[in-house]
Amino acid sequence: MKRIIPILLTGFFALIARGQEVSPDSLESKEIVLDEVLVSALRATKELPLTFSDLTKEEISPRNLGQDIPILMNFLPAVVTTSDAGAGIGYTGIRVRGSDATRVNVTINGIPYNDSESQGTFWVNMPDFASSTQNLQLQRGVGTSTNGAGAFGASLNLLTDGVSKNAYGQISSSFGSFNTFRANVKFSTGLLSEKFELAGRLSRITSDGYIDRASSELESYFLQGAYATDKTLVKALLFGGHETTYQSWFGIDAETLQSDRTFNPAGLYTDQDGGIRFYDNEVDNYKQDHFQLHWSQVLSERWKANLAFHYTYGRGFFEQYREEDDFETYGITPFEVEGELVTSTDLIRRRWLDNDFYGTVFSALYAADQWDFILGGGWNNYLGDHFGEIIWARFAGDTDIRDRYYDDDSQKTDFNIFAKASYVLKKKWRFFGDLQFRTVAYTANGEDTGLVDDTFNFFNPKAGITFNLNPLSSFYFSYAIAQREPNRNDYESGSPKPEKLNDFELGWRYTKSKSSINTNLYYMRYKDQLVLTGELNDVGAPLRANVGDSYRLGLEIDGRFSFGSKFIWQPNLALSVNRNLDFLFQRDGVLQNLGDTNIAYSPSVVAGNILTLLPMEDLQISLLTKYVGEQFMGNIDSENSKLAAYSQTDLNIQYQIKTRGFLKSIILSGLVNNIFDAKYVSNGYFFTFDDDFSNPGTITTIEGAGYYPQAGINFLLGATIEF
Repeated sequence: MKRIIPILLTGFFALIARGQEVSPDSLESKEIVLDEVLVSALRATKELPLTFSDLTKEEISPRNLGQDIPILMNFLPAVVTTSDAGAGIGYTGIRVRGSDATRVNVTINGIPYNDSESQGTFWVNMPDFASSTQNLQLQRGVGTSTNGAGAFGASLNLLTDGVSKNAYGQISSSFGSFNTFRANVKFSTGLLSEKFELAGRLSRITSDGYIDRASSELESYFLQGAYATDKTLVKALLFGGHETTYQSWFGIDAETLQSDRTFNPAGLYTDQDGGIRFYDNEVDNYKQDHFQLHWSQVLSERWKANLAFHYTYGRGFFEQYREEDDFETYGITPFEVEGELVTSTDLIRRRWLDNDFYGTVFSALYAADQWDFILGGGWNNYLGDHFGEIIWARFAGDTDIRDRYYDDDSQKTDFNIFAKASYVLKKKWRFFGDLQFRTVAYTANGEDTGLVDDTFNFFNPKAGITFNLNPLSSFYFSYAIAQREPNRNDYESGSPKPEKLNDFELGWRYTKSKSSINTNLYYMRYKDQLVLTGELNDVGAPLRANVGDSYRLGLEIDGRFSFGSKFIWQPNLALSVNRNLDFLFQRDGVLQNLGDTNIAYSPSVVAGNILTLLPMEDLQISLLTKYVGEQFMGNIDSENSKLAAYSQTDLNIQYQIKTRGFLKSIILSGLVNNIFDAKYVSNGYFFTFDDDFSNPGTITTIEGAGYYPQAGINFLLGATIEF
């Protein structure tokens, strides 16, 4: 299959290339409207009783200078982002309503993107993907039924670049602090013979990172071949990336945070002379290639249909220098040297993941005067090969290079089918219903997971109502049930349970020509929620545990206000209460009921603000501010687990120089992050362990924490030439 796909693509692109070029009269701004049909089965609209925010290419563009998609989404309501390297390039993370990335369902053109086993999203595998994104929608809460893992905090749907009617070319470059550099090229042939298009992008990003040695070398590509008519759209997409990042997930303790906030303990070891050194190749090295084939068809005035096939191939490793590791871990037989038994060695290991993910998604849409109906679903299969190799050892015993010291296989099959309908009554009322059935089968045989052979069946109903008070104002209410399976890391803790969520959303929307307000109140009640414990496993992945009953209660407000043609104000505010009910914790050897405690990584206040000044037609100046209240990194309300509140402000400037002739325009962009040079920490970890050695006969619970400091004031400058 890995060989067949490139052959099919080559033939498809060759067919497209036979068309005749048409004269360009604009850039990529003119796309085929039918592209939106690719995601229409999953997207929310203002007529539906769902809470969501949209972000377009035009809104992303001024700040799109190499930072990751989560960082570009930082100023959306109820969103908190972080960066391991401290500057938004490399490994980045996102939380929505306190829920981490494993609980945010992500699709690209309706195709699931979350890793099947960890349920996380790793944007570092597709660097500069924002440059090929037409728009995105973030649905908070359960949202509407979608493909892939269930949404427990939010759903994020991305639509890639649309089919351009006209040919264009684009060259972009940016540079900035920490030796950051990005370069990309984009092109489109426009519609050849008024039906065919070939488009693409190549990108490269490098950065040293704010944290010591937290370097990134990132490459990515995006190719699109399309056939488009008034009623038919066929798109073949091939995109992916290769990332090599020096590890920076270890964090630092509170003392080091004060004395040397950029210190990175990754790769640290002691040489034979007792000197402190850092291994120069303590890196992640991973490649990921995606293939998507989409067919969208207008069947009649009322019916549309979508069918898509996809395949993802991922492979790579992370490399580590290990000091004095036990022979037993690697199957090395102990031996004697001068009468002493040798049972440990310094070594360098690689832990590999080689995986395949493939499947199909489909939908049929019906629209009449009062009725809208969607039937859709998908089937996906994941095959994972986890194995470890020793590539060097001081004492190797009887092992050979690249002997596998573990070799695990896993498989996950996911099938879902959903039906959605909405009905308009007397132009004032719209009733919405959404039924989804999802079945998941997962098998694994790792030492960390144990033998796993689980099947889960979930029925997830949703219903809501929208009332249009007048053309400017509407109210909505919805209730949704969501259920989802544990991820691979959850099995490390024993026998995790699937979790269940009841989500209530009550909202009000006001929309006028130059102003809009969105307000919603939500209550999310969980059973057996898998909350973050604050701890990390041995590869830096966050651990979770079932907590019984818990809830999130919140109020979110966001708006957009235009004052004349020169000034735009976009504020948002999220207030929430996030609680575990009757939380049990074993302290000092005694199981205690701590009562109601705060859910980890769930700040009660998150606010954003964007002020945009348009002093002239081609100049835009924006001031963007984010405030995140204090949060606990654990679930026991320990003062040692607190992350202090912080505020960050960025300055963004974009100026467009319009030209005539071959060059269409030159766009200059500047971004000064954290202009007030705040010393803040956006993420960390918290752990406890029982110490029964210090005082024999007693057990004392010890607490510890680690922190991921973010960069102070830093900048990015860029230029884009369009032709």
